[in-house]
Formats: sequence, structure tokens, C-alpha cells
Amino acid sequence: MRRALYALLLLAVSPLVAAASQAMAQPEESLKLVSEHPVDGMSAGNLSGFAWCGDALWAVSDRDDGRIYRLSGGEGVWQAEPELFTAPPAPDSGLPWGIRMRAWATGLVRGGSLDFEGMTCDSNGNRYLVSEAKVAVLQLPVAADPEWLRLPESLVRQARGSGMLLHFNALLEGIAIDPAGERMWLAAERQRRGLLVLHKKNSVWGCTGGCVLLSESGKVPAPEKLGGKPQPKDFSDVSYYAEKLFTLERQAHRICRRTLSNGEVERCWSFADQVLTDARRYPSTFGRVEALQIDEQGAWLGVDNGGLVRADGESRPIVWRFAAPKDGWEHGK
Repeated sequence: MRRALYALLLLAVSPLVAAASQAMAQPEESLKLVSEHPVDGMSAGNLSGFAWCGDALWAVSDRDDGRIYRLSGGEGVWQAEPELFTAPPAPDSGLPWGIRMRAWATGLVRGGSLDFEGMTCDSNGNRYLVSEAKVAVLQLPVAADPEWLRLPESLVRQARGSGMLLHFNALLEGIAIDPAGERMWLAAERQRRGLLVLHKKNSVWGCTGGCVLLSESGKVPAPEKLGGKPQPKDFSDVSYYAEKLFTLERQAHRICRRTLSNGEVERCWSFADQVLTDARRYPSTFGRVEALQIDEQGAWLGVDNGGLVRADGESRPIVWRFAAPKDGWEHGK
């Protein structure tokens, strides 16, 4: 009986192990940097997330509770044009009192009590902002007042039961939605990092078969130019494109393509060589890239410099445009 059970277990896990080994064995192709755009007009700085909505790239700052920014410009410096809104009181997320109080105190000191860390849009033009401090999602409809989505009560409970959302300032860091606005993914930052998935049915958001898509711990070595010291695995954003999820892995300086079914990694691409040049270095051993948007032609990456000044003297938030891999984002399935 034991041998039979062992054999069944091997049959179940072998495809997963083989797929993971294949993804790890593939060398990471380095993406090519096409352009760089310092951003003027973000009064509080800290570009923490963005999304392509309609005909423009829109950004959010974790220091601003009542505005998003339309980014415009050609080559060189871009301008951020603010759009103002007023968020209603956030719902109770079910986080422990200690984490909620630390978030509240931090917001008083640095600004941005809602701590917006990610942004996404659906094909109807609705914008969605994820609040790390509140573990909540604010919707900015096209022709209506802002409103917080009614997320399932089990979301935080399941995430914490899987080891996520346990530490202050290590909560939700990214958000993505499909064009129809019916599937949503949230990225938990670190210790443990993970992906949560929700589905909308009859205007109600819920978890079909569980909220947790992926939960994992461990460390990853930072690039040698940042010292090479192992850092906790993290997600700093997530983007949906062509029925795949793309995660921004800040400490590893890479973008990874993952399956929708279980978040399993399929392939990764590095941007370390292009952004860790001597001129672009910040006085920090941590990655600064916090925003991701994938499209057919390439990737937009956004830098939250956190008030730090680069070696070349640049102190503004940065947007980078990278070309898509030479064989496209879907190559190597």
C-alpha cells in the first residue's frame, strides 16, 4: 500500500518538478533598454506603480492619497499631469491591530496613509489602485465616484494562513486585472511572497477554489553590483498579458512569466546589466524598480527612487522602456 501511494505521489509531483527544473535551467536573456525618461511633476515623488490606460501611461505614488498622474512626453523628460480624486473611508481588511497601527503612524510621518503601491486598468477605462496599508483595492470608475471593492472576507485570512501578509510594510505590492475586468491578481511583497486571485461574478468579487495562487519563501542573491548578498524573494508588481502573469522581481532584477493556473514560473528575463551601470546606481543595496507594464512591443519599468539621488545626479522618478525579448514574451513555453 505504501509503495502504491508513493508511486502516485511521484506521478503527481514529477511534472511540477520537471517544469520548475526546466525553467531554472534556461539562461536568463538580458532585455535591451530602449529609452529612459525622468519624470517631472510628481510632487511627492515615489513612483510606485503604473498602468497603460487608453492612450497613455498612468502612474501612482505611495505618498499621494488623492491623485494619479498621466505621463506624457516624447524623448527625454516626461511630465506628470495630476488627476485628483477623493477616496472614501477604507473598509476593515481584517489585519491585526499592530500592523494597522504601524501603517497609520507611518502615513502620518511620511504622507500617503493609503500607501498605494500598484495600479491596473480594464478595457472599459476603469482604474484600480491597490492600497498596501489597508490591503484593499480602490476603483476609479470612468463616470462615477471612487469606491472600494468589496473583497471576500476570506482573502486576508487565507493569505495569512499561507504565510503572507504577516509583516508590516510587506503586504500587497502589485495588482493586475484582465481586460474584461473579471479576473484580478494581487501580489504579496515578501516574507512570504505570493499571488492571490479573485473572480467577479454578478458584480461580486470572490475566490473560486481558494484565494491563494502561489506562496513561497526563500532568498535570492542580489546582483554582484549590489553586493550579491542573498535577499528575501519579493514581488514588486504584477502585469497581465496574453493569458500569462508577469511578475516584477525587484531584488533579482528580473521579469518572470508565470502560469495563470498556479503561478508557476515558466521563464525569466534580466534587466540588471542595463540599469546597474555606474551612472544609474543609487546609494542602496536594494532594488528600486517598483512598476511594471507588459505589452507586445516591450516592458515599461518604473523606478521609485525613495528620495535617493543617482550617481549621475538624477533625483526624479524614472520610467524605462525595454524592448520585448527577441523571440517575444511567449517564446519558450
